[in-house]
Amino acid sequence: MQTEKKSALEALEKEVSLCRGCSLCQTRTQTVFGRGNAEASLLLIGEAPGESEDREGKPFVGAAGMLLDHYLAFIGLEEEDYYIANILKCRPPHHRDPKPEEEEACMPFLRSQVRILNPKIIICLGRIAAQRIISPDFRITRSHGEWFRRGGIRVMATFHPSALLRDPSKKEAALDDFKKIAEEFSALQNETANI
Repeated sequence: MQTEKKSALEALEKEVSLCRGCSLCQTRTQTVFGRGNAEASLLLIGEAPGESEDREGKPFVGAAGMLLDHYLAFIGLEEEDYYIANILKCRPPHHRDPKPEEEEACMPFLRSQVRILNPKIIICLGRIAAQRIISPDFRITRSHGEWFRRGGIRVMATFHPSALLRDPSKKEAALDDFKKIAEEFSALQNETANI
């Protein structure tokens, strides 16, 4: 049975696929909207699609995505437990950071995704997502693993998986963050069960 959330996401995804709001529409293979369970209470947000994502049309399917999947599986989460999206829906060329005007063009789509999904927990993957969602002056090396509240949603930032591939010395700290995510997710499941 088609859920209301799934229908709303499909309509938004179609709108995203037609977007010409910034110059990235000229170089994309396709837009990259999201993947996972629309009914999940956990939303992971990265910064932008990479080459593999641009080719496949799904976020976090390349090497960084495989590492992310490994961390999520390690803490006992399956794809039905979460949804993954990015701030940008089109790939910036040459793995460069998103430009402010590109983020501005895509933020309404992300806000709509968040409204539709109505998550209880948001995990920002990397500095750029954290600076957009938590605070413009967020420092990932200093404040990763800390919980914040934004509009009643529990929010945390951890290292982007691609940063962990470039600097494996951060993997242990990231694992500690994911353990905190598991604890928060478990507490949330218990709260829901007791309602």
